[in-house]
Amino acid sequence: MRTTTEAAGAPAEQPPLRFDTKIAVLLRDDLEPWQRLNVTAFLVSGLGTAVPEVIGAPYEDADGTAYLPMFRQPVLVFEGGKETVALAHGRALSRSLATAVFTSDLFGTGNDRDNRAAVRAVHGDALDLVGIAVHGPRNAVDKVLKGARMHP
Repeated sequence: MRTTTEAAGAPAEQPPLRFDTKIAVLLRDDLEPWQRLNVTAFLVSGLGTAVPEVIGAPYEDADGTAYLPMFRQPVLVFEGGKETVALAHGRALSRSLATAVFTSDLFGTGNDRDNRAAVRAVHGDALDLVGIAVHGPRNAVDKVLKGARMHP
């Protein structure tokens, strides 16, 4: 027997998909709302190029209008103090996870070249991090985020 949605051509309900990897953003908790949004957007933009398997198929509406593909899994956003972000950064690097960084210096630059130069000018342990994004096995990402809390 088919359900109503199956009869209408929609696929049957399937159990939720559980991913063995996690995409997470950790933001410093003292950022302004516009900074949180800006930093999050910049941080996740690098993951699709470095880890192409996180990108799903393109979208299309019923009219046939094509839309860009997006991540195939949720992006979880966390927050923590300056020390929490610094510790998470170190943990991510020690686990060789795909990691993106955003430093406070990037708020003062206006282009990609200057952004890269600002990060390159500072040793990793001295970066004034306002956010990081990480992708990797769920358990490893959970360990990286120890001490952080879900963003409200």
